[in-house]
Amino acid sequence: MKRITLIIALFLLAALAGCAAEPAADGTAAPAAYAQIDQETARQMMERDDGHVILDVRRAEEYAAGHIPGAILLPNESIGTERPPELPDLEQIILIYCRSGNRSKQAAQKLLDMGYTNIYEFGGILTWTGELETEEEAAMRNTPTGAPVRPAPMLVLEVGERRFYASLEDNDSARAFIEQLSPEAIEVEMQDYGGFEKVGALPWALPRSDEEITTRPGDVILYQGDRITLYYGQNTWSLTRLARIGNVTGEELLEALGDGAVTIRFWLEWSE
Repeated sequence: MKRITLIIALFLLAALAGCAAEPAADGTAAPAAYAQIDQETARQMMERDDGHVILDVRRAEEYAAGHIPGAILLPNESIGTERPPELPDLEQIILIYCRSGNRSKQAAQKLLDMGYTNIYEFGGILTWTGELETEEEAAMRNTPTGAPVRPAPMLVLEVGERRFYASLEDNDSARAFIEQLSPEAIEVEMQDYGGFEKVGALPWALPRSDEEITTRPGDVILYQGDRITLYYGQNTWSLTRLARIGNVTGEELLEALGDGAVTIRFWLEWSE
């Protein structure tokens, strides 16, 4: 009997040792794993006033059709190796979900690898029994009662049979761009440059609001005041961001843009 007890004790010690974090290649301790919680626990955490963020890592159209109130959209496909600007605090509590629980686990691991320390993954919206709201309902909820809803412009980029929709920036350059573009669409012949962007000449100059930024795929950039660029890769330079296409990868843009010169048609669509 004592021998059996000793064997069991040794087995348990070995199992506990196997659960410890293994050191990384550089000798430092590996980051702790993200936490997987059930949806009732997630619901209770959402009720706390602790500065948490609810992260929806599905695609934009899935988010628009219905999401947990207060959740922000950060598609899993858009999460790379750089810290997302939507998540500036590495110690902030982040509650992550997707449709079925697959993409949320991928996103949780990527954020963990970037250094975020309070990540809680709670599966998919398919099994969520709490409240949901559409993007339209969220906009109405955030509009003060009786306040007029002003039409908002969305930049449309058409490449062949593909259309991309970009949210415009809130700066003087984007406002001047909207004013110039409002009467009619423009077509711009754009050339490949640097292996990370397409660039073409605008029919007019715009005021510049340059600052040093690192571009991401989907950025629509003003360069030198009279050129417009669409980035499918990364570049760090003093630039003015006019708009950004959400939920798109560099590979998707390259598939639409091709390797050489391309004509892109730009116009505005206004919300009612």
